[in-house]
Amino acid sequence: MEEMPTGFRFYPTEEELVSFYLHNKLEEKRRDINRVIPLINVYQLEPWHLPKHSGDLCRGDSEQWFFFVPSQEREVQGGRPSRTTASGYWKATGSPSYVYSSDSKVIGVKKSMVFYKGKAPTGRKTKWKMNEYRAIEDFPASIPKLRHELSLCRVYVVSGSSRAFDRRPTGLEPPPREAMINQEIYSHGGARELSESSMSGESYAGAPDLEMINGLENLLEWDKSLG
Repeated sequence: MEEMPTGFRFYPTEEELVSFYLHNKLEEKRRDINRVIPLINVYQLEPWHLPKHSGDLCRGDSEQWFFFVPSQEREVQGGRPSRTTASGYWKATGSPSYVYSSDSKVIGVKKSMVFYKGKAPTGRKTKWKMNEYRAIEDFPASIPKLRHELSLCRVYVVSGSSRAFDRRPTGLEPPPREAMINQEIYSHGGARELSESSMSGESYAGAPDLEMINGLENLLEWDKSLG
């Protein structure tokens, strides 16, 4: 890691962030992963102070940085996390969206946020943004659940580039609605038909409405919490 070739940049896809980095951290399978993505409470620092705390592969990057974020004590007790810093606050934008594997399976959930300077609700919007990822508990569990003990955050600044963050293999199309239904995600009352909705952020359209999936039981509260 100390001697990266010229032009090297750490640019993982959303699938890699969830399926490799987040899952390996949750299961504590690789200790060296902290050198790449450190564990830090990003909500205790101003966003512009976070780059200097980034992992080895993001040192010197001027656009994006990655961090594992532990759950706050109030979250563990069923409350809402605090996303307020000394100078401002993180505000959720849009609706949560799914993270897909390359074979179109749902592997996680993403929430997007923007940092505002000042006090809510009159803060001033900044160029600092964040994607917060949570993994879905591995099958064969019949009812998928979000892993709440740890999240992975991608902090970045708006650069004006049209480049999409989640680069998918050329030619990969969104899964048909029937395929999404056949993933057999259940509610307490049995299989429930999934409705289509447009995805926000950098995920693609055609995924089911997150509100329809009861297995992700705390998702809506997770989305609405502003700290």
